Amino acid sequence: MNVEKEKLPEGREAARRRRRRRATICCGATLAVIIGIVLLIVILAFTVYKPKRPVTTVNGVSLKDLDVSLDVLRLRVNLNVTLDVALSVENPNKVGFRYKNSSARLNYRGQLVGEAPLPADKISAGETKAMNLTLTLLADRFLSNSQAYGDVIAGELPLNTYTKISGKVTLMNIFRIHVVSTTTCDLTLLVSNRTVGNQHCKYKTKL
Repeated sequence: MNVEKEKLPEGREAARRRRRRRATICCGATLAVIIGIVLLIVILAFTVYKPKRPVTTVNGVSLKDLDVSLDVLRLRVNLNVTLDVALSVENPNKVGFRYKNSSARLNYRGQLVGEAPLPADKISAGETKAMNLTLTLLADRFLSNSQAYGDVIAGELPLNTYTKISGKVTLMNIFRIHVVSTTTCDLTLLVSNRTVGNQHCKYKTKL
């Protein structure tokens, strides 16, 4: 009887060891599955779903309206200019691209003379979104520039458009990649024949 009583605790200890072993195996298997899933997500995120740079393109800048009058006595020019800017933003990613409220700017010799809003929106995966903007020159800002009179007399008005789109690409609801895309276009407004010439655009995208 004493021998059987002594063996009973040993049996319980062996059972505990078996339970611990099974628990260790289960925990190890669960951990291995979790690590495998994480590795799979990371591999997909940086291969198939690797973030790509959205491409902003200026398809054209055209003159919508131009009114010019000269104040010879005060060597000033009264000018009203409205430009139509056709933009397109291509999202080459496998997921959507959301961008924040932004704006397109019209500059004359480094001075901001006009602005148009770009409301926040989303571009679906693989979609190219067209945007048509109207930039109107603000006459009061233009009047303060002393070079404007000479440029109008010469018949050529150097202008610059600047567009910035800032947003993020979210991969698998885990990774958030911030993207900034800018477009700068230098152009010349030909006053005599009321056209836009010498357009040259530069594009830059930063992840």
